Amino acid sequence: MRYAFLALVVSLVIGGGVLAQDTPLTPQQQLARAIFKELIEINTTDSSGDVTKASEAMAARLRAAGFSGDDVQVLGPSAKKKNLVARLRGTGRAKPILLIAHLDVVEARRSDWSFDPFVFLERDGYYYGRGTIDIKDGATALVALLIRLKQENFRPDRDLIAALTADEEGGTANGVDWLLQNRRDLIDAEYCLNVDGGGGEMQKGVKIANELQTSEKVYLSFRLDVTNAGGHSSLPGRDNAIYHLAGGLTRLANYDFPVRLNETTRAFFDRMGGVASGEVARDMKAVAATPPDPGTIARLAAASPYYNALMRTTCVATRLDAGHADNALPQLARATVNCRLLPDESPKDVQDALMRVVADPAIAVTAMNAPRPSPASPLRPDVVQATERVTRDMWRGVPVVPIMSTGATDGLMLRRAGMPVYGVSGFFDDIDDTRAHGRDERIAVWAFFDGVEFMYRLVKALTS
Repeated sequence: MRYAFLALVVSLVIGGGVLAQDTPLTPQQQLARAIFKELIEINTTDSSGDVTKASEAMAARLRAAGFSGDDVQVLGPSAKKKNLVARLRGTGRAKPILLIAHLDVVEARRSDWSFDPFVFLERDGYYYGRGTIDIKDGATALVALLIRLKQENFRPDRDLIAALTADEEGGTANGVDWLLQNRRDLIDAEYCLNVDGGGGEMQKGVKIANELQTSEKVYLSFRLDVTNAGGHSSLPGRDNAIYHLAGGLTRLANYDFPVRLNETTRAFFDRMGGVASGEVARDMKAVAATPPDPGTIARLAAASPYYNALMRTTCVATRLDAGHADNALPQLARATVNCRLLPDESPKDVQDALMRVVADPAIAVTAMNAPRPSPASPLRPDVVQATERVTRDMWRGVPVVPIMSTGATDGLMLRRAGMPVYGVSGFFDDIDDTRAHGRDERIAVWAFFDGVEFMYRLVKALTS
């Protein structure tokens, strides 16, 4: 899923979109809109949807465009969780590029929405429907660009592989993981472009930046437990499980993990320092230098939770449960603490740090899940330069900014398997109106067509 990353307004020249509101759609835009509509109207939720139906629909379009049966495969572990893998053959002068997007979407109840979330709706300059932002716009762009390149008889300098997958949003049959374990040969590539990992950010109609995601933080939760013999509440003592836990959580709330920047986050602050203004701009430039002073760190952390999360590992209490009766002393007090680790942070070091911070031998700290760290992808000059060139051609004055996601995407599994992944797309979203996973999800019509065009130009630039 894409995450908005700024909480301030910057002054930029507004880049013109590819499509004006009164401009008739070109044949390529008509095709993209038709693909988008078809995907939105196929329910691909985990509970009641069918990813295979969407995969088969896109496979049919590719076969109709001239792709051979061997180059379009629908495969997966179960009847409703099959993935689409399609290949456009190139000259073979270089290793393939993998292009990924997931077809599944999060749940959407009709009672929560103003209209049916699985009926494609165009209104007031927006396309509405579940998946319009996360991430069927990206899946559409990949299918549309393969068809367009095939129509142009374009022969890239390498094979292009598009994988549209299941269960990125949750479920038991994650498509990228299944393909890596069962058909690595179909998706093996020099690197991957993930339309779910980056994208354009804007505020109040102003385009701020086009993100290039090269790394992701690591999800790891801990359970904090305090057990006690309990007793009657009329005979309280100071050895109370709730008090032990509350004291430890208060100490955790006042603790900050050390600041450690990597190649991506250093580049983020350096580039955004040239876009922002005032004290924030100065602090961004300063934190990108080594070593940043404590005052700079404190101001940036206070300016935005996102800036703080980019600079360090974070751990935060997210759930509490204690006691068993109103008139009994608690025998158990429990908290869940969710941590997002820097990509190279040791889970054992984080657990040890939590134990030191809560500073109470009565509090047991236990990892709740197996962490899945993934290495950061290097900032490849060819990918960075092509992204900058296409971004500059389409939206004058908009910088390309490397980012580290504070959440996670399917790029995690590919990076763990040794494949560099670059989250990038040209789909712009308003940081003050982010509706991914929410009600009445939508994308501006111009933003949709800009994103489709951006991915076409970028892939062509990288393979010409």
